[in-house]
Amino acid sequence: MRTKAPPETSTPKLSAANAAHLAAFETALASRPLHTRSAYLADARALALLAGEHDVAQLAARDVRRHLATLHARGLSGRSLARTLSSWRALYRVLQERDATMTESPCAGIKAPKSAKRLPSALSPDEAVRLVQIRGDDPLTTRDRALFELAYSSGLRLAELAGLDVERVDLATGEVRVWGKGAKERIVPVGTAAATALRAWLPIRTELARAAEKALFVGKSGKRITPRSIERRLASHAVTQGLGRHVHPHMLRHSFASHVLQSSGDLRAVQEMLGHASIASTQVYTHLDFQYLAKAYDAAHPRARKKSR
Repeated sequence: MRTKAPPETSTPKLSAANAAHLAAFETALASRPLHTRSAYLADARALALLAGEHDVAQLAARDVRRHLATLHARGLSGRSLARTLSSWRALYRVLQERDATMTESPCAGIKAPKSAKRLPSALSPDEAVRLVQIRGDDPLTTRDRALFELAYSSGLRLAELAGLDVERVDLATGEVRVWGKGAKERIVPVGTAAATALRAWLPIRTELARAAEKALFVGKSGKRITPRSIERRLASHAVTQGLGRHVHPHMLRHSFASHVLQSSGDLRAVQEMLGHASIASTQVYTHLDFQYLAKAYDAAHPRARKKSR
């Protein structure tokens, strides 16, 4: 008995015109970082394959929308589609430079579908306290305790922590002055626990720091600690403190915002302390606050608990 041969699967091929466009695009991207170049080329190739025998230089806006919808149907998120669309815009800029008759990009005016906003990950109050209560009195442990207490107490960004100078911390008034995004300065209060940890660290810092070093937090070399080093130390301490999950510096900032909002309900004050230009950026923490309340409800309300059968 003869069996039927499996149907042939045709692998999509690039047309000659589209292959030439991709080659030109690759040349134009030569000065870009490798990961950017690879991503842009992959996205442009996806468009060329979707176009089939049609020249991508001849596509209309409706064609680009259709191809974008096809990728969306395949499961690409709004964030991924936005990056894809950015790659396609870059491709068409190159094509316009090569062809003076091409006056308008078919990507003009097209927007990727919005992705649902992901809520920032925050520690519970108990987890945050456990994390910053690091035991030990060696110089680096003392530094890390001051570093993490300050991060949690004042909601500083990673770059702000690493870039902080000694002169910008005033323990007498309980304030720290930081340069945030857009070179904007803001004044943030320093909590009692953070101030205590900083007072323990400052004499040790004086012994470690090089003569001309202004950094508040330094390493064994006496030079300013790097953001990457802060990330590694925090992740390591999270494991030691038994948190059971990866913790990154921005999580302390999220935890600060969420916990202050839970306690005070003052969205404007949290906005000022975080250095957000828009209140909309701060409002995401109201959702975290709601999640916290919802968990408390599920745990405490008799009508929320499921009865066992």
